Amino acid sequence: MITNARFFVYLLASRKYGAIYVGVTGNLPKRIYIHREALIPGFSSRYKTYRLVYFEQHADPRSAITREKQIKKWRREWTIALIEENNPDWDDLYDEQLLPSTEASHTTRSFPRKRESPFCGGLRHAGHRLLLRGG
Repeated sequence: MITNARFFVYLLASRKYGAIYVGVTGNLPKRIYIHREALIPGFSSRYKTYRLVYFEQHADPRSAITREKQIKKWRREWTIALIEENNPDWDDLYDEQLLPSTEASHTTRSFPRKRESPFCGGLRHAGHRLLLRGG
C-alpha cells in the first residue's frame, strides 16, 4: 500500500529468478512506465525487467539512496530472499498496488505495455543502473 512517503526503492524482475534491477525514484508509477516503455536504453530494456516485484517507501531521498546502495551490494540470494519474503510468487505489484482498481482490471500481463500514460511528461533519466543477472 502506498503512503505519503515520497521516495521509493524498487526491484524489477524479468521473471521469477530472472534478471533483477534495483532503483530509487521519487515517482514510482512514472519510473515504472519509463522502464516498461524502454524510453531509456539500458539494463531494463536489454534484460526486459518490467515486473515490479518489490518496493519500499522512504520519507527522504537520503535514506532511499542509502537503502538502494545497500541492496545493490547484497549477494543475489539476499535480494531473492527479500522479494520472496514479501512477494513469494513474484507477482507484478504495479497492477495491484499502483494502478487505480478500474485501470488494473483492464490491463494485460504482456510486457512491455505500450499505452499512453499520465506519468510521461517531463521525462528525466534518474541515473539508475546495475543489477544482478540470474540463471
